[in-house]
Amino acid sequence: MKTLYLECGMGAAGDMLTAALLELIPDKQAFIDKMNALGLPGVQVEAETAVKCGITGTHMKVTVHGEEEESEDVHEHHHHDHDHEHEHDHHHEHEHEDGHDHGHHHHHHASVADIEGIIDGLDVSDKVKADAKAVYALIAEAESQVHGHPVSEIHFHEVGTMDAVADVVGVCILMEQIGAERIVASPVHVGSGHVHCMHGILPVPAPATALILTGIPTYGGQVQGELCTPTGAALLKHFASSFGDRPVMTTEAIGYGMGKKDFERANCLRAFLGESEGVREQIAKLECNLDDMTGEDIGFAMEQLFRAGARDVYTQPIGMKKSRPGVLLSVVCLPEDADRLAAVMMKHTSTLGIRRQDMSRYVLERSIETVEAPYGPVRVKTASGMGVQRRKAEYDDLVSLAEKLNMPLESIRKSL
Repeated sequence: MKTLYLECGMGAAGDMLTAALLELIPDKQAFIDKMNALGLPGVQVEAETAVKCGITGTHMKVTVHGEEEESEDVHEHHHHDHDHEHEHDHHHEHEHEDGHDHGHHHHHHASVADIEGIIDGLDVSDKVKADAKAVYALIAEAESQVHGHPVSEIHFHEVGTMDAVADVVGVCILMEQIGAERIVASPVHVGSGHVHCMHGILPVPAPATALILTGIPTYGGQVQGELCTPTGAALLKHFASSFGDRPVMTTEAIGYGMGKKDFERANCLRAFLGESEGVREQIAKLECNLDDMTGEDIGFAMEQLFRAGARDVYTQPIGMKKSRPGVLLSVVCLPEDADRLAAVMMKHTSTLGIRRQDMSRYVLERSIETVEAPYGPVRVKTASGMGVQRRKAEYDDLVSLAEKLNMPLESIRKSL
């Protein structure tokens, strides 16, 4: 299975992700040309060779009207007033880069509708547009919660500038081109200390970044500075299906996306592209013992659990206290669905308590395709990985054809 692993030991930002993914594709110049032909207002993209701690990689230089956006970390030994003035001067210069206020307004203040309008007008696939808008929806929702305003009233600042749009769209284009079937990221290093933004001095991770990263393993405190930006966080949350150690995989290409700042550690994001066999995923198992429900009622509860998103639901006969025969009801689900499914179990069974176990399981990569068989179309399930490849016709489709043609089930199966 084509697998992409993103190593975020020095956080993640849009330009670092773009650069790391760019190193994985054969025709880098074609991507640069495509980005510059998109017509993003004032945007120019170029890939530069960059060296961090002796390691050579790529830095994406995105300029808007010839200016490159920068963030400013606040270090403890600096005098805050001085830093604040410097930041003010920087933004003051930037506001008037094109000689009139319109450029500043467009560059620093964009609503969600403005951003979506720009994305919809780009010459990219529908998938890239959908991915880019979904990433911005994550950022907008976080900004909305932080500032206490509806999403429709959110006006982006740092993350709404055209260079950020270029980063988001660039990553979405590269993800489509790479076509990984599975994307995994490491726990995210967020940094520590404080950072300047349009609203003042904020703690690291910035509040919007911290909100976007909820549910994702993160750590900090080892490096002073902002390592993960809201844009980087949203891109990881949208594209990565899981976070953890690098899976067992045969690596075919490695990309180094370099950040702009210098730290004692190499400021880069690494992307590994290769083949992995099989998947080990985290699951939860919920169980309860039942001795006072009818078979019909248990069957109804099982149906409700499947409808609510359980991966599997099954029963086993058990002996309970006072020699009562009972039923063990087991539910297998994703960890993030466990609380919701436990509530469904409570609602539709007579249990007073539910046991939960968190574990992992190995699964084959599965897909369904429709095959035109001699007697009619049949859905076929395929499973592959870990040296195994299996195909099995959908039972309901076989039955439907067998009944329609008055033929034995086995004859339909052998015709495939």
